[in-house]
Amino acid sequence: MTALKNGVGASADQKARFFLVIMRLNLKFLLISLCITVALITFALWANCGVGHGLVPKWPQHHGDGDNPFEQTEEIDCIINQEYAIGCRKEGEEVYLPFSFLQKYFDVYGSLNVVDGSRRFDWTHSYGKVNYPKGAYDPRGIFMYFENYNVEMRDRVKCISAIDGVPISTQWESQGYFYATQIAQFGLSHYSKNLTEPEPRRKTVEDGEREMATWVVPKGSSMNRTIDRLRPVAGGAVLSFSTGKSFDTAVVLPMDHVLDLVLSIDVLLKPNSTICVTLQNRETQKLYHVYYILADLLIGVQDENIYYGIGLNSTGAWKHLTRDLFVDLQKGLPQYVSTDKRRKMRRTELKVIEISLLGNGSIDNLTLSTSEHISHFYDAAEWLIRHQDPSTGGWPIPVRRKLGSGFGELARGWYSAMAQGHAISLLARAYYHSKGDKRYLRAALDGLKLFRIPSYQGGVLATFLGKYAWYEEYPTTPHSFVLNGFIYSLLGLYDLNSTAPVNQSNEAAVLFEQGMASLKKMLLLYDTGSGTSYDLRHFTLGIAPNLARWDYHATHVNQLLLLATIDPDPLISQTAERWKNYMVGKRAPHN
Repeated sequence: MTALKNGVGASADQKARFFLVIMRLNLKFLLISLCITVALITFALWANCGVGHGLVPKWPQHHGDGDNPFEQTEEIDCIINQEYAIGCRKEGEEVYLPFSFLQKYFDVYGSLNVVDGSRRFDWTHSYGKVNYPKGAYDPRGIFMYFENYNVEMRDRVKCISAIDGVPISTQWESQGYFYATQIAQFGLSHYSKNLTEPEPRRKTVEDGEREMATWVVPKGSSMNRTIDRLRPVAGGAVLSFSTGKSFDTAVVLPMDHVLDLVLSIDVLLKPNSTICVTLQNRETQKLYHVYYILADLLIGVQDENIYYGIGLNSTGAWKHLTRDLFVDLQKGLPQYVSTDKRRKMRRTELKVIEISLLGNGSIDNLTLSTSEHISHFYDAAEWLIRHQDPSTGGWPIPVRRKLGSGFGELARGWYSAMAQGHAISLLARAYYHSKGDKRYLRAALDGLKLFRIPSYQGGVLATFLGKYAWYEEYPTTPHSFVLNGFIYSLLGLYDLNSTAPVNQSNEAAVLFEQGMASLKKMLLLYDTGSGTSYDLRHFTLGIAPNLARWDYHATHVNQLLLLATIDPDPLISQTAERWKNYMVGKRAPHN
């Protein structure tokens, strides 16, 4: 009985252990099955979202009959509009055309890029960029999106004049000339940068009393710190120097200064005196010498030496210079460095290693900084005051201009509503920023005169169909009605109306409202259904439309988006949205 009982007990115990093992296996099986199921569901959802439902929809891939991905491709000819053939590739029922053909034929853009380690092809219908306003337009604040402009680095800017501190244009004449539109854009961009960029970093190198640098004075040369009571602005001691004529007698300040490449200095130079800044490329160790001399010279280059004239009229008189050394160097480089190399140079590659004084003169407040935007802004404002025609209130364009076949040529001295508008926008801000300097206000108010004078009498006013007033960027015969220049002129009028004292802003207000009424009546004449027209020559000359390049089209969109924050008329905002959609290939529907 005992043996039997032990046997029965052992059998029961074995069955219990076997049951527990089976249960553990079942639990593991269920757990593994559950994990696999969750993984499969997750993968299925991810795959489903990735095809046609994600942020970037996928174009279906076809591999011919049987969906065979290894099906051979076939080189074939594609006949384009029965005019010419190009080489194409057939894969199943799909035909592939080279993008180089599509790019030119349809005016589209694309590039191969590597993103997150994977190659992809990015296709765009335009190269323009839309800048959405961050809020309502402020006539005292940023001008449009000009904080993104670097006017001085444009290829069509010869250099920044060391006499006037403003750009010299080569847009229509290679020798260079002062162009009010570009000068105002230069000033407006720096005003806008001043509002959007961090406070500049400044290092005062020499001020004659508090900061006194360690200069190297060769034998036969002299340097001392004295009080100059003839300075227009009183301010303590200055650094005076006297050297021989040869450069080895120059007074020299060795330096090792990086990044802060904007030079500010007050100078008084006697005849045959020079200030030289030596820059070094930190990678190649190549040296460059930028000279500021007493001469009526825009820019001169001899090997690695670049010369800027500060004007013969500056002889024996104090003058303040603000120079971006990087820009001054870059504008000299094309003379002896290839274009590709010039474009690759970066500000961070350069350092100031030496400042030299030669001849006789004095300096004060020698400072190096990351930027001096307000100083550049006021250089532009002062140029506009000095060069405004007192009788017309305008800033004449000193070069001939022919807008296109069928238009009469504009003789030297013509006026532009865009130049007037930009200048007024800058002067209105100068009046505000200077806390009421009436010189800037008077110049801005005088700039309104040309808006009342018909273009055939030398002004900028045109009339569309004898009914709608239009301010001409190019006062051509017949009228051209350029859109972007007209809107820029409206912004100038709005800026002045918003900034001037109430009793002096009435005329700007009337001109602005008159222009806005015309814009609303004529705006849709520029809509092509897939882009915009630059002007209305197709109407005035009876020829094909002058389609706006994508950068001009983007300007149209940006201008309307800005105007929509001023005027709530839905025509403006809706047109801006439709024109924006043209930039991503959304066209007006066919009938």
